[in-house]
Amino acid sequence: MLPPSSSVLILDGPAIERALRRIAHEIVERNPALQDLVLAGIPSRGVEIARRLISIIEQIGHARPEFGRIDVSMHRDDIRERLSPVEVSQLPLDLEGRTIILVDDVFFTGRTCRAAMDALMSFGRPRCVQLAVLVDRGHRELPIRPDYVGKNLPTSLKERVYVRLRGPDEADDSVWLSKP
Repeated sequence: MLPPSSSVLILDGPAIERALRRIAHEIVERNPALQDLVLAGIPSRGVEIARRLISIIEQIGHARPEFGRIDVSMHRDDIRERLSPVEVSQLPLDLEGRTIILVDDVFFTGRTCRAAMDALMSFGRPRCVQLAVLVDRGHRELPIRPDYVGKNLPTSLKERVYVRLRGPDEADDSVWLSKP
């Protein structure tokens, strides 16, 4: 999705790469048992960010955390107002004793993270749940805070953050802030 013409570039591709590398180093420092780690992306961009983080963690930590995908659509508190396609969650069979890091692109009110935790608990009881986000824009509505943040970006409620990640639909990586 292209940001509106009134948008301001916040992070370009190299800045996103640096932010992800920093997050990966923080994850490795805080979680020495990388074999017990699962990075679970929240669709859609959180899934790609989780994959990239796993690749970087493997390079620096010499162990590959497991990948997961956690769909939140049926656990959202605005399910009646928001029509989002249901995607298949994909997690390891046994979560007991594992550290799960939920990964998303933008952290806003905390409601998506709460829905992700609800969905995760239907699969089992992990030892610990952490949260990694590329952009934290503030405006909490729930007492939830990310453990790993690529960029803190104070915004107004009227502003919107656009994250573009290289792939089939996008030519480059970038984060944009759209001003009203």
